[in-house]
Amino acid sequence: MKNLFLSNRFFYVLSGVIALFVLSFPFGFLFPVAQTALVLALAASISDIYLLFNPAVQLKVRRYLPKVFSLGDDNRVQIVIENLSSLNLSLVVIDELPVQFQRRDFEAKLKLTPGNEKKITYQLRPVARGEYSFGDINLFLSSFLGLVQRRYQHHYPMNVPVYPSILQMKKFELKAFNRTSHSHGIKKIRRLGHSYEFEQIKNYVQGDDFRSINWKASSRRGTFMVNQYQDERAQQVYNIIDKGRAMKMPFNGLSLIDYAINTTLVISNVALQKYDRAGLISFSDKIGSTIKAEKKPHQLNKILTALYKEQERNMESNFELLYYSSRKLIKGRSLLFLYTNFESIYAMERVMPILRKINNLHLLVVIFFENTEVKDYAKLAVTTTEEIYLQTIAQKFVAEKVQMVQTLKQYGIQAILTAPEELSVNTINKYLELKSRGLI
Repeated sequence: MKNLFLSNRFFYVLSGVIALFVLSFPFGFLFPVAQTALVLALAASISDIYLLFNPAVQLKVRRYLPKVFSLGDDNRVQIVIENLSSLNLSLVVIDELPVQFQRRDFEAKLKLTPGNEKKITYQLRPVARGEYSFGDINLFLSSFLGLVQRRYQHHYPMNVPVYPSILQMKKFELKAFNRTSHSHGIKKIRRLGHSYEFEQIKNYVQGDDFRSINWKASSRRGTFMVNQYQDERAQQVYNIIDKGRAMKMPFNGLSLIDYAINTTLVISNVALQKYDRAGLISFSDKIGSTIKAEKKPHQLNKILTALYKEQERNMESNFELLYYSSRKLIKGRSLLFLYTNFESIYAMERVMPILRKINNLHLLVVIFFENTEVKDYAKLAVTTTEEIYLQTIAQKFVAEKVQMVQTLKQYGIQAILTAPEELSVNTINKYLELKSRGLI
């Protein structure tokens, strides 16, 4: 029987019976005891097989998945098992996970009484976009005797797509719009000036800016009235993703392009919630996705679908092609978030003339990444000559990154140097800052 397996307890019993037969050679009186033990072991094993392979032993198995998995987040998977038989069962559950996780050691153990139902919940963290396929759910059943196991294989194929992090998008949406929130990361931005659209005249309350008092309205009403403004709306916000080989570097399982894709979804959602228009451009040696900045109801879903399909390319990125394509696609001054990576000053200086051209037409924010492993190594205590040499090189790389930011600022280009894990927070803060300063 292909679904019959011998348990560890069976081999313990068998070892005891064999030991009795071995001892019966010098001690003849043990031979009848050994024979009796063998008969009892065989009878118990046959009884156990009968109990487990009885047609009345039935289980109801279900697996629950979210409609989509979020890239880089913990996604919950739940298996529900119901015992439809009248037998107390011990189970070992092995779920066939998608091949992308490369996990072959997943198992869960539980006990089920007759008519009882239990749930197994576990988390999966995908680090690549695409279609993930779950296989069968394998159950290994044991009775109270525990001598043999029956494999109960439940054919349950399921597919789930892994999209850019929707969980992260919702989390940062709440943080960005909750003014009373003290969540770590999102800064409270002080508004500068009055480069906003007029909204209404309202009664003065303590804390309002006295410079906003409308004296004409106040004289008519006999009480202080203030002008209330709202952020300017319908401004174009483009996320531009570099898909070249410089963005393939992995950190904590995710590549830099995946961090950029997750943040693009976050910023696009925040911009649309702020009544701005969100768009997307991706490029490498050729132009990839291009979505014109709009604020239509399905714009976010359109961006999400395009991000899901993006893939890195093993080619050097063509910034000149980006410049000419942006001239054709982007009409009017816009805010551009450019996600790229420079590992040397030379690499940045090669594209600096193009970045300056783009910045002359738009408000450009260049976002590139700290190498957190190099930065941590630069802070370690060293003792040997070799360690001192390596740390000096690491410190040189860290200093070059800071110098790149200063160089960009000298040319009037906004810049963000960030650890990959803090990309979304720092980019949202920059967007809110630029809005508050009325630069877009």
